[in-house]
Amino acid sequence: MSEIYNFCAGPAMLPAAVMQKAQAEFINWQETGRSVMELSHRSKEYIALAKEAEQDLRDLLSIPDNYKVLFAQGGGRGQFSAVPMNLHGRGKSADFLLTGSWSKGAQQEAEKFLSANIVSEVVTKDGLTAVPKISADMMGADSAYFHYCSNETVDGIEIDEVPDCGDLPLVADMSSNILSKPIDVSKFGVIYAGAQKNIGPSGLAVVIVRDDLLDFAMPETPTFLHYQTMDKFDSMYNTPPTYSWYLAGLVFKWLKEQGGLTAIAKINAQKAALLYGCIDDTPFYSNKVHPDFRSKMNVTFHLPSTELDAAFLTEAEEFGLKALKGHRIVGGMRASIYNAMPLEGVIALTDFMRDFARRNS
Repeated sequence: MSEIYNFCAGPAMLPAAVMQKAQAEFINWQETGRSVMELSHRSKEYIALAKEAEQDLRDLLSIPDNYKVLFAQGGGRGQFSAVPMNLHGRGKSADFLLTGSWSKGAQQEAEKFLSANIVSEVVTKDGLTAVPKISADMMGADSAYFHYCSNETVDGIEIDEVPDCGDLPLVADMSSNILSKPIDVSKFGVIYAGAQKNIGPSGLAVVIVRDDLLDFAMPETPTFLHYQTMDKFDSMYNTPPTYSWYLAGLVFKWLKEQGGLTAIAKINAQKAALLYGCIDDTPFYSNKVHPDFRSKMNVTFHLPSTELDAAFLTEAEEFGLKALKGHRIVGGMRASIYNAMPLEGVIALTDFMRDFARRNS
């Protein structure tokens, strides 16, 4: 075994070049004689680093000037509470599309603050899981926003088409597919993402919020979750997760070096096509998601029996293919192939899968 490939859904692998740069700078960052994690977040050096990271993210996503970029604590789940608290003044309810565990989690948390209406859920199409089309006439008259999760890591469901919610602010949990492809930020009111998939280490969240939505927070909103306060203090009202922010900045620069999101999207499509092709061409494996909604980030598949599951995982580990066990809710296997996963890792996995199927069919 000459290579290890980490298919963990999160915290996920980071680009090797980023890890190597962080390692080289760990004790002595830019000849300061200190690690980044030892710098004051209010020092001129760290403020410059933070501003550069934000600008690189703005460049990658072509974020319009009327959007604020916030670096928050609490990961994606923290935003399950922050979103309804910050948009509470716009209406007495919110509308949700339920496509899996994460959208359900956001809906359940929002119920603590307003009426969280489920406007639609996944359906069965040709015997496979699919997502219904969303239209503006499905939205509630007193709704503050419409929320969906663009990629469900547990079930391997991705929504490429942006839902139509009319003039209602569209809120998207993009924790597991942000930066995997270009998006039109102007179609959204709020985009949030936990960092531990395509951005950096866990504990950090990125929030992109349209500036006309900053003044609707309920009075009880904790100050450090208040979007307007976070913007006023440049995401430094309290001490931010400085090292995670630094690593995120390195990832943004790495993405730019790869050619940006258009280039990384082509690689991601190639990786997903290779893996789904292996599943579809080998009756030994099955995927339960309709092809129109298959995730390019989290590929789920099942073997004929749970006994074979155990053998598959044991042999895969020995082969250097790590963290392939599916989520406990759905079972089977899950290969998370975020931006940092090289094509060679997917080739190694598909080679192993074909060999395992041949020996166990």
